[in-house]
Amino acid sequence: MNRLLLAMLLSFASMLALAQVADPAPLQFRDRVEETRFHALVSELRCVMCQNQSLADSNAMVAQDLRREVLELMHQGRTDAQIEDYLVARYGEFVLYKPRVEASTWLLWFGPALVLLAGAAVVMAIVRRRSRAAVANDETQEW
Repeated sequence: MNRLLLAMLLSFASMLALAQVADPAPLQFRDRVEETRFHALVSELRCVMCQNQSLADSNAMVAQDLRREVLELMHQGRTDAQIEDYLVARYGEFVLYKPRVEASTWLLWFGPALVLLAGAAVVMAIVRRRSRAAVANDETQEW
């Protein structure tokens, strides 16, 4: 049983290694400015298959395809905003590391501040209640 499990793990590991094949054809940039713009743009975009990796960092095949697509869109003369809009229309807001501030993302942007304010209000209410109780106890105490 252990040998079967080990064989399955080794075959799974070899499949993962094959899946991480390096990009066969490197991207061709026209100039240094385009390369800099490309790297800045793909570092702001999230790989749609990976857990919290940018397009620049991911080695997944879909990330390689998306990097090629981003470069192709740049060659078509699209701006960074147009490229982001294209990818958002295709993959949703998930593709952006910094989601836009919209009605659908208000909870994401302002939710932590609301939770912090609610926690501060609860702490203040508890402190006031305890201070009132301490004052009431002191008034009944005879010195």
